Amino acid sequence: MTETQAVGTAAGQPHRALRPPKRCRATARRAATAPLSGPAAPDAATPQLSPAPAPAARTVRTWARAVPSPARTPFTLGYAVVLVVTGLFARLADPDLVHDVLTHSSTDVVNLADRPVLVLVASAVWVAGGVLMPYILAFLLVVGALERRLGGWRTAGVFLAGHVLATLLTELPVAASVAAGQLPDSSLRRLDYGISYGLLACTGALAGLLWPRLRWTLLGGITLVLVLDLLEFADPLTDWGHLLALTTGVLCWPYVRRTVQRRELQRREPGPSGRAPRSA
Repeated sequence: MTETQAVGTAAGQPHRALRPPKRCRATARRAATAPLSGPAAPDAATPQLSPAPAPAARTVRTWARAVPSPARTPFTLGYAVVLVVTGLFARLADPDLVHDVLTHSSTDVVNLADRPVLVLVASAVWVAGGVLMPYILAFLLVVGALERRLGGWRTAGVFLAGHVLATLLTELPVAASVAAGQLPDSSLRRLDYGISYGLLACTGALAGLLWPRLRWTLLGGITLVLVLDLLEFADPLTDWGHLLALTTGVLCWPYVRRTVQRRELQRREPGPSGRAPRSA
């Protein structure tokens, strides 16, 4: 007598062989009918984890976000289009006509005294050196990055503050020196135009949103270049204006940081549906 028969006889029941549970039998049937090659199909009830994006895909998305677009950076993109148009005009038009237009757009003392608002606006739509200068690329990267964090109107305000303040703080002393007889009357007329003041102001403001090591490295490198240009004494008024514009951007740090923090809190607040809005 086997052990199974002994157990059945001892219990007073007829002999019946032990069978595996139903769950085990179902698993065995699925294993028998499954194909011999290839991975098993995932269970529909089991949640599937999406694969993590590859480093190359993350890099592409990061650089794609840095490209200006009408939806995210309308000020940067629109301004860049204006700069390209005026740069092509300066390159392709008659040189005498270009010189005449730039002379009337220059923010020298004579033009500022005659039509200050028009000159301050007109001088900021030209790129010094032409459309092929690296100013436009730097403008797209710096001003676009600041606009994504700060918004279009506030970025335009920082740009305008640097452009206007640096212009006035360099030209008003010239007017005072000419009036005092310390400079000749010819100092009242000069070519002074371009986006460098506004661009440096946006650079200084953007530095306040960077990590400390990157922030001070960027500011230190730019300041060193500007001081070396000033020591060459080739164009001291413009060189002083560059330093003043960068300082204007640095002075905007409290305002820029408060604005960015407020925008981040508003972006994380739940909407009417109870879900937090997707970040841009």
